[in-house]
Amino acid sequence: MTINTFTISGNIVDVIGKRIFTGSIFVENGVIKRITEGPVSEDHYILPGLIDAHIHVESSMLIPSEFARLAVVHGTVSTVSDPHEIANVLGIPGVRFMIENGKKVPFKFNFGASSCVPATSFETAGAAMGIEEIEELLSMKEIKYLSEMMNYPGVLLGDPLVLTKLKLARKYGKPVDGHAPGLKGNEAAKYIAAGITTDHECFSREEALDKISHGMKILIREGSAAKNFNELCSLVDEFPGMVMFCSDDKHPDDLAEGHINEIVKRALAKGLDLFNVLRACTFNPVKHYNLDAGLLREGDDADFILADNLKDFRILGTWVRGIKVAETGKTLIATVHDTPFNNFNINEQLPMSIRVMHKPGNILVQDAYDGQLITGAAVVEPRIEGGCVVSDPERDILKLVVKNRYAETPAGIGFIRGLGLKRGAFASCVAHDSHNIVASGTDDESITRAINLIIRNRGGISVVDGEKDEVLPLPFAGIMTVEDGYAVAEQYRKMDQLVKALGSNVRAPFMTLSFMALLVIPQLKLSDKGLFDGKNFVFTDLFKI
Repeated sequence: MTINTFTISGNIVDVIGKRIFTGSIFVENGVIKRITEGPVSEDHYILPGLIDAHIHVESSMLIPSEFARLAVVHGTVSTVSDPHEIANVLGIPGVRFMIENGKKVPFKFNFGASSCVPATSFETAGAAMGIEEIEELLSMKEIKYLSEMMNYPGVLLGDPLVLTKLKLARKYGKPVDGHAPGLKGNEAAKYIAAGITTDHECFSREEALDKISHGMKILIREGSAAKNFNELCSLVDEFPGMVMFCSDDKHPDDLAEGHINEIVKRALAKGLDLFNVLRACTFNPVKHYNLDAGLLREGDDADFILADNLKDFRILGTWVRGIKVAETGKTLIATVHDTPFNNFNINEQLPMSIRVMHKPGNILVQDAYDGQLITGAAVVEPRIEGGCVVSDPERDILKLVVKNRYAETPAGIGFIRGLGLKRGAFASCVAHDSHNIVASGTDDESITRAINLIIRNRGGISVVDGEKDEVLPLPFAGIMTVEDGYAVAEQYRKMDQLVKALGSNVRAPFMTLSFMALLVIPQLKLSDKGLFDGKNFVFTDLFKI
């Protein structure tokens, strides 16, 4: 692709100098050579391109090159991307795929070395990354940071393996991302003192303020499932140097509609300071992670966007290294065709494999909350049929299954409340963090049919409703596809609507389901090995006397 030399004029938004002036930007071979101030005829606004400070690209179900095609339409030019999802499936070869595929398009992916693969020892992943693997990644120039340290108990207890990983990040001069939901007080102070510099898991203002007081930067998250903007947005003006914006996980239909630009619009609509808002998604991540994304300065890469105004913030165009990559809602990046590779080693299942024989007592049920990754726990009376505990859709208590996809082992089985299904089942191989198959439904036959659709396609998401079966195949590591992102977004919308037609009133049912196996977020979760108490970090029994 040819890099043009050109001039662009308009209202130039200087985020660093905190001023707006009319003038012209002269671009030569993808670099800003000169900026001149003076009257111009154009009335649009030229701003630095937007940056997502923490995202798992894999959660878009798109390979990096296809993710970029959709993201640039919304003014995103760069991401700080934790390849944790594919690392759990394929290890270092998966991370290298993400890096190399991302290089095939004009977009600035900044990948991290995933610090916790597997996330815990209480689940089965497809790969493990120890000290040698972490150092191999941190030594690469493409790896910008040590990604989220989810093992906060290991940090607090001084686990030698965890401390060695943190030491390696210091050795290579790369920052460390955090992941410590609910951690406050002395424990938060100790976690931060270990060298961990950010957290995107704060779900209360009180928690965020506590962490900021100890020097930690807060990433305000608005993803497809977890949404913390309303609770935390006031921090933008209170602590402008300590806040960044991120999406963490963004499903394809949401990505097709918007990205970081949507957070900017909401922040401006609340009356937050323009320059503080823009700083959170440009200057702050560039400085914190030492990114090469341009900030509209002479000598910077020509990474910028045009907006029609600073209220509606409609993106008119996006440039990366001087290449125009999007124009008025249309991507200008071509699809890249890569060859799928995977790690999927099980055969189709029978309904009897997920039966739960009744034992004396009540059962422990996982409570799912719409828009949150945390869950609750409740002890309830089970519904019994034929000597087995079964789903009880009338009380919104459904069977939840996590099936190991890397080897033939018994499934982890529990029960969940909050998904709302009245019939049928749905399943996903996008299941954080090990990406086993997670499924829930109103009866065992439907649940196993949904699981088998994914096994048959070696990855994907599925819905079963009576005689109707639907699946969106995800052949790259079982969690991504190379197909056109807009077509995938449309198919995902269809799948989402099918689940809601089963009775679910959860805003993003597949995204919510995908986090029900994420053991590092309390309170009660389910792995392929069993029911897990995320507060005490131990397995727990389904049956309670």
